[in-house]
Amino acid sequence: MHLWATMKHSNISIFVPHVGCPHLCAFCDQRTISGAQKAPTDDEVRLICEKALSEVSSFDNTEIAFFGGSFTAINREYMVSLMKAASEFVGNGRFKGIRISTRPDYIDDEILDILKGYGVTSIELGAQSLDDEVLFANERGHTAQDIIDASALIRKRGFELGMQLMVGLYKTDKEIEYSNMQKVIDISPDTVRIYPVVILKGTKLAEYLLSGEYAPMPMSDVISVSSDMLLEFENAGIKVIKCGLHASEFVERDMVGGFYHPAFRELCESEIYKKQFESKLQCKGIDTLTNTKKLIAVFSVNERNISKAYGHKKSNSIYFKNHNIDIKVTKDKDIHGYMCELKEVSTCT
Repeated sequence: MHLWATMKHSNISIFVPHVGCPHLCAFCDQRTISGAQKAPTDDEVRLICEKALSEVSSFDNTEIAFFGGSFTAINREYMVSLMKAASEFVGNGRFKGIRISTRPDYIDDEILDILKGYGVTSIELGAQSLDDEVLFANERGHTAQDIIDASALIRKRGFELGMQLMVGLYKTDKEIEYSNMQKVIDISPDTVRIYPVVILKGTKLAEYLLSGEYAPMPMSDVISVSSDMLLEFENAGIKVIKCGLHASEFVERDMVGGFYHPAFRELCESEIYKKQFESKLQCKGIDTLTNTKKLIAVFSVNERNISKAYGHKKSNSIYFKNHNIDIKVTKDKDIHGYMCELKEVSTCT
């Protein structure tokens, strides 16, 4: 298996590095993000897919995924050669289809005709932000309307729509991020990836950071915003398939700032439950920050989320204990998603 090919969840991921992007965005060093510099050949795609056939246990929900650059912006002949190779492994009891990621300004009817003809089933748009000032400041080269138009066209043509957002970009703030969240909910993609900004050396953002022009949002704000996005997207029926960059020696080596954490999603899930616990307690007249009584609070959550409710490395247990509240979490199969119920509050004896 080559460095730029990894198997994760239901994707056979094949990285096509920066060869396709017509712009170098202020945050981007795609070779660091993908951990790859060599573009795959069509024969290498066939080898990866052939190997994956013997390793994947279920094909029904598995796609061959071209990630790492703007797929529809690469040389057309090269793009077609990669899809042609991958399409040989789609259908007839093999993989479900092909997933690609690209820029919203490189989507039109002609491109979608080509993608449809080679078995592409899902298209992820690198939206990053839906605020024009933020897009311009980070040198994206497209507008928010381009994102909206491309999304509508993709849905009209019957593809699954994914969207990628970056939290904490240059010139953004919490108000803009919450506006982005609502705009994504209005578009209603099938899936979303939430990426907190990581500032990599050699990028324009790194220059802005070192000069003092870019003062990133506090990490606590990024986690708070991202946790609200995670909760609201899931509540809206939008599946969050990634929250935070995957663990990478390349990112850890080259980052000079930003919001990278190998367990970023777990931090966000912890924050979701912390906020809900505090809200439920407040409804009972208990203010966490001013509480002086020794209390026991029993919450119920979905059985899959018990450890998340206690918090990453028991962070929620520690937080509430520091405010004289001992948290107990029980399972309830009738509670779905990240919801919770306050079952009982009692005084310690």
